[in-house]
Amino acid sequence: MLQALSPVGRRRALRAGVVLVVGLGLLLWWLLPLGEPAPSGTLTFSTGVRSGVYQRYGERLRGDLARDLPQVSIRLRTSEGSQQNIARVATGEADFTIATADALATYLRDRGPGADRLRGCVRLYDDYIQLVVPRDSAVRQVSDLRGRRVGVGQPGSGVRLVADRVMAAAGLDPADDVTPVPDGIDTMPKHLENGRLDAFFWSGGLPTSAVQELSDRFAIRLVPLGASLVKELQAAGGSARHYRSAMMPADAYRNAQQGQAVPTVAIANVLVTTDRTDPSTTEAFTRTVIDSRDRIGREVHAAQLVDLRTAIYTDPLPLHEGAKRYYRSVKP
Repeated sequence: MLQALSPVGRRRALRAGVVLVVGLGLLLWWLLPLGEPAPSGTLTFSTGVRSGVYQRYGERLRGDLARDLPQVSIRLRTSEGSQQNIARVATGEADFTIATADALATYLRDRGPGADRLRGCVRLYDDYIQLVVPRDSAVRQVSDLRGRRVGVGQPGSGVRLVADRVMAAAGLDPADDVTPVPDGIDTMPKHLENGRLDAFFWSGGLPTSAVQELSDRFAIRLVPLGASLVKELQAAGGSARHYRSAMMPADAYRNAQQGQAVPTVAIANVLVTTDRTDPSTTEAFTRTVIDSRDRIGREVHAAQLVDLRTAIYTDPLPLHEGAKRYYRSVKP
């Protein structure tokens, strides 16, 4: 049979209860991220041309962000590429984007509007520079483009930036020695196929669907961009230091490469935001990018190459405080 507590016992029980409630409250306060509210509102993600890797990656990432950040609405906005993406984020027209390291370094060097506010979140996958010609073309190296019609990418794209630099490194004047055609990856394959272009440059993850589809219906070849060309590129210094030698695997475009790996130039992509984006939102965004790697990678192969061990190296941008919080949270 239960016995009633004495007055002293009741006071002790009451004190124990208060201590327990306060302790649980402190524990919850410690476990929650400093009482910060869950990210909410609308974020604009500037991507790229509709058939490019940036856009395809953004479309699939939006689904994972909707699951992980249910109170955040993600708006995708197509663009001409890296240069336009950077300007949009730096000036507040977009909240997040993807851009190549060379384009970022160039924007910083030129002190573009808002350049000092740019921050990195994740080093993503590498872009590979691809010079595409018909298989029976006489073009065997970049200098053979002289006098030809060459797709060089749209004015606001990273392709345009690197195409001009590659041609200059090969001794060509990009404005006078070729006929530059400012097409994007959405139109260049069709124009090569119907003879309106003799060659085109593309900078993107492997494989890029537009190049893959072209190789399935039309005989193409990838022109090697060897180590000597990379040395010439790097000799320019500045933002050109971000270029490095790489090999396109033999199976990147099976029909185009016919079992041969192709030497080329690679450049890292970075997930970009600014110091205007609050740390909790950036931390959550960064976590979703890393966690979604394998799922998105089944549809966009380049996403598989995101590596937690190197993701923190967002040179030439400083790391956003929210991204730092994420990396600290997963540090072994």
